[in-house]
This record gives sequence, structure tokens and C-alpha cells, in this order.
Amino acid sequence: MDPESSFPTRLEFFRTTLCLAYQSFGVVYGDLSTSPLYVYKSTFSGSLKPYQDEHEIFGVLSLVFWTLTLIPLCKYVVFVLGADDNGEGGTFALYSLLCRNSKMGLLKTYYNSVHDNSVSSYNSKTSTDQETRTSLLIKKFFEKNYSSRVVLLLVVLLGTSMVIGDGILTPTMSVLSAVYGIRIKAPDLHENYIVFTACIILVGLFALQHYGTHRVGFLFAPILIAWLLCISGVGIYNILYWNPHVVCALSPYYIYNFFKRAGKDGWSSLGGVVLSITGTEAMFADLGHFSKLSIRIAFTGVVYPCLVLAYMGEAAFLSKNKSDIRSSFYLAIPEAVFWPVFVIATLATVVASQAIISATFSIISQCRALNCFPRVKIIHTSNQIHGQIYIPEVNWMLMLLCLAVVIGFKDTDMIGNAYGLAAITVMFVTTCLMFLVICIVWRQNVFSAILFVTVFGFVELLYFSASLAKVHRGGWFPLVVSLVILTLMSIWHYGTSQKLEFERQNKISLDSLLNHGPSLGIIRVPGIGLIYSNVTSGVPPMFAHFVANFPAFHRILIFVTIQYVMVPKVSASEHFLVTRIGPSELCLFRCIVRYGYKDLTDSYKFETRLIENLAEFLRHECNGGGGGTEERRRAVFRCLKSGEEAVRELMEAKEAGVAYMTSNTYVQASEVSSYVKRLAINTIYGFLRRNSRRPATILGIPPSSLIEVGMAYHV
Repeated sequence: MDPESSFPTRLEFFRTTLCLAYQSFGVVYGDLSTSPLYVYKSTFSGSLKPYQDEHEIFGVLSLVFWTLTLIPLCKYVVFVLGADDNGEGGTFALYSLLCRNSKMGLLKTYYNSVHDNSVSSYNSKTSTDQETRTSLLIKKFFEKNYSSRVVLLLVVLLGTSMVIGDGILTPTMSVLSAVYGIRIKAPDLHENYIVFTACIILVGLFALQHYGTHRVGFLFAPILIAWLLCISGVGIYNILYWNPHVVCALSPYYIYNFFKRAGKDGWSSLGGVVLSITGTEAMFADLGHFSKLSIRIAFTGVVYPCLVLAYMGEAAFLSKNKSDIRSSFYLAIPEAVFWPVFVIATLATVVASQAIISATFSIISQCRALNCFPRVKIIHTSNQIHGQIYIPEVNWMLMLLCLAVVIGFKDTDMIGNAYGLAAITVMFVTTCLMFLVICIVWRQNVFSAILFVTVFGFVELLYFSASLAKVHRGGWFPLVVSLVILTLMSIWHYGTSQKLEFERQNKISLDSLLNHGPSLGIIRVPGIGLIYSNVTSGVPPMFAHFVANFPAFHRILIFVTIQYVMVPKVSASEHFLVTRIGPSELCLFRCIVRYGYKDLTDSYKFETRLIENLAEFLRHECNGGGGGTEERRRAVFRCLKSGEEAVRELMEAKEAGVAYMTSNTYVQASEVSSYVKRLAINTIYGFLRRNSRRPATILGIPPSSLIEVGMAYHV
């Protein structure tokens, strides 16, 4: 390649990368960047007190520095960002990688995986090396032990539920900590006024969610950059003015000295130190919107040094002002710039809250796609930017829970205990999944995986134990929330899987339906009938039930199955897989519609795209393309019409009308089921099913063209 011709390409690459790095400030780093508001306050809120010398304060600074260096910088920037799933990150990305490289996935057992390998992005290209002995042993272990696959799925759902818990705690902790700065100038102001102000900001924040982040997104990055420059500038001023010797605290010796002097109180304070890395998981979870290089540049070049300077400056102030520990962040701000910094801090916490709320919407959308969350309404808020969505039910539930936390706790110390436990749990789940990724996906030596878990897992378990010790002081909240969410997701997934299994076991063959056709007196009526079901072969039981009672169906019949495969996105050209069922004169087709777990469906264009793909199939088939029938029928037929005639008949049928048939099933546990199963299926799953969106609403089916077939499934 000519070096001169490649120069514009490289220039464009760097320009795009820098642009993405700039945009990432407003989406990825809001939570992590606002941590200085409450880290020192939370760390010294318990039994740990700053003593006469400065060793305790320097010890906490050293802990914060090395925690920022080990977890966000070394673990995430160096290692975890490399475990992307075709450019996507997060807990489900790691799970997807494991499922595609082994039979460890439980979700795939409820989907027909015959067509998965035809998706170009399905087969992992992470490594071409031969599998190690350890990789084979781990694969065999999960293949033989069904319970191990269940545990793996529960671990993934635990991490997901903790992230949703972060969606409740991040806005409350950030906004309340920022608003508390008012008391520096008005110390006699009653606490209830602070809480009321925080509630007003939170209500306004959630009320604006339906507009979409793209409408105000251009403000996010400048606000975060201004915030980082402010706290780093104030940090440099405090270092020079109060105590330049604070630089010595970067030595790990001060950590040793800190625990030697503080003992058990030092261990307890780790529940506050861990707040310095809250929001770190966002670097991996939001990877799909940016690139690995852009996130690495933004963190290592700006975020990391700014945060280190901010923590060093506050420690320098505290070393000379030990009595101001509860309000050290705002007291350390010079008088001349107090109000500008306060305004920017409040705006920064709103941005941080916005980022985690949007991430919660995205995670729930993924869970719903994989049948791990009840059906909810998903609204696309941007036609240009993929992945920007709004979920009304989740938004208002988050708002009510945030208000309940603010009004119930009022104290940022208790909220911080809950917040730290939720954040460190998610990080430890990622570490556990990375052990499997290193062995199975990257196919590295088991000692490399053990070293990874030993270094990072030990640090995280240390913080987890300190956070767990504060369960009685607010730490119980994320445990309760995650347990409730985990239980609901597990029961919804279990109930849905039981329903799908019932349909597969009770489906009937097409031959059986056609053989009984004359006795039923089946009539073909003009138009197109779209039969939505979860089976990918044979006739779904609800359609057989319908035909047995109303022996008529449309001239062109299409059995539609929407299938989510374990890849983030499926290319548009591979969404529709059309096959013919039986002889051509019957005009029966099957269409499997494949989406990735991060694909967002557009229900309004679905019918048009489906008919376009069927028309293309007919042209290809009748022109000698060999469209084929279902593999297991292996029927050979002769095309009786030209491609254009078949397409013209299809369009005429479309003009006659398109009808949609879905099932409205009532799932009930059988009489011989255990009490636990009856409670899960009849009570909890039934309640969720009745209060979730109907399938027809999710699919965007017009009510005037909808036929719902009611059936009772005894599982």
C-alpha cells in the first residue's frame, strides 16, 4: 500500500477515535468522576477517625490511588476490555462468548440452535489455537452437569440485577451528595430541605427521560470535562497550598502502615474506599457505543490523572484540617470558585445519573430479549444512534425507588454502604466470568486465569467483605433489591421455558394437519396470515387448536418465529430465513426472524421487510435457486409459476389483507407439581404475565388485524 494514500485513512481513524473518546466522557465516566464527592466522607464515617498525625489520611489516599490503579486501569482497561463480544461489552457479552465457545449456555436450550451457525457473526473468532487440556475439562464439566449451567446463569443474572440496583443508588447518592454542599454556606438549613431539593432534581431527571438522551447528549461531555478540570485544578491548588508532601502517600508503604495503625477500623473503612471505583463497570458495559481504544485514551489520558489529583488535593487539605472530615470536599474548594464548582458538581451528578439510567434501560432490553425479564414497552428515542431507548414502566419504577431511598435513608453514609456493596458485587462477577473467558475463549494456560483471579479477586473480596459487614447500616438494600429482581427474572425465565417446552412437545406435524384437512372442511380465504409461535418445525398447538374450531385459514400462510441468538447483533441481511413448507400449491411458508440480544426490533417495518424477503425467496426459488423445503421433510416440488407470477399473487394477497395470529396462553402448573413449582408458576409467573405487555403490543400488531387464540398450558 502506498504510504501517502494510507495517511488520510490513518488520519481519519485517529480523528474518529478522538471524537469517540470525547463523547465517552458524557456517557461512560459520569459515575466514576463524581466519586470524590463522597469517598473521604464515607471512609471516615464509621469508627475510623483521623488521628493527630497524617498517616491515616495518607493511608486512605494510598488505598484510593492503588485501587484506581489496580481495578479500573489494570483490570478493565488492560484485560476486560479485550473480552468484547463483536464490539459489545457487559455481563451478557461475557456470557455470550462462553455460550458460543462451549455448551455452557442454559438460554440456548430453549431456542432452536439449528440456524445459529448460519449467522456470520455467530462463530467466535477470538482464537484459532488448539484447545488446552484445561479448556476441554471445563467444557466437559459444564456439558455433563446441568446444575453448573444453572449456577452460571444465576451468577450472570446476579450481576445484572446488581447493575439494575445501581440504577437506583447512583442517582440518589450522587444528587444527594452534591446538594448537601448547600449546608456549607447555610449550616442551619434543616436536613428536610436538602432532601426535598434532591427529590425535586430526581423527579425532573426522570420526567425528562422520555425525550431521549440524544436531545441533551451534546451537553454531557463538556459538563464532565469541565468537572474533571475543576476537581483536578482544585486538587493541584490544595496540594501546593496545604501539604506538598502528600505526593509521598502514593507509596504502598502507607497502606501497610495504615492497617498496622488502624487495625480492624482500617478494614471497616474499605467500605468507603470502594466508592472511589463505582462506575468502573460502565467502561465495559458501554463498550458497544464506542471503541476500546477511545475508552482507553479517555481514561488513561484524562479521567485517571484528574481523579488522582482530586483525591490528593483533598487529602492534603484534610491533613491540615482534620476536624472538617464530614464536609471536606466542599470545604477544600477555594472561596472564590465555590459556587461555580457547586453548580458544575450538581450538573455532573445529573449526567452520572443519566448514564446509569440509560444503561439500566439497555440491560433490561437485553434481559427481555433473552426471556429473562417480563415484556415491557421499549421506545426508540433516536433514529440515528443505535441503542438509545426509553422504557416507561422501568423509568417510573426507578423514580419511585430513588425517592423512597432518599426519603427513607436521608443519610449519604447509609446509601454509600449500599452503593459500594452493589458495585463491588458486579465487579467480582465480572472477575469470575473472566476466569472462564481466559481459559475457554482465549485458551490461555490455567495459571494465567488463576493469577488474574488471585490478584483482582483478592482485592475485590477484601472490599466485598468490608461492605458486607455494613449490611445492617444500609448494605441490606442492594441485597434485597437484587434478590427480588433475581427471583423475578429467574421465575420469568423458568415459566417461559416451561411454556416453550410444552409447545414443542405438543406441536403436530404438517402431514397430520393436512390429512385431517378434508374431514375438517378447511377453507382457504384471500389474504396473508402470519402465525406467530415459538416452534421452528411442525405446527404450533395454538394453530391446530384454532383450525379444529374454525376450519379456515388464509391463501398464503406464514409461520413466524422470532428467535434471539447469542450474538450482540445480526446483520440486516441475515434477519429473515424463509423456507417453504410442503408442495408449492399449498402456499405455506416458515420464516425464522433472528435478532441478537442487543438488536432493537422495528415493529412498524417488520411486515414490509417480511413480505419483501418472501418475494425475494419466490423469485430465487422459481428461477432455479433451489429455495428448498424444511430439511426434515425433504420434499421435492416443481415450481408451477414464474417468479414474477408468484410475487404478483403475493402482492395481491397482501392487498386483500394481512391477519396476525398469536397465542394468549394461560400457563398453570399441573396438579402433581410441587408446592414450590405451583407458587412459582401459578402465583408469581401468572402475576407477571398478567401485568406485562401483551405479545401483540410488543410486536406492534394492529388490533384490527389481530387474532388471539386462548389456550391453557398445564406444565
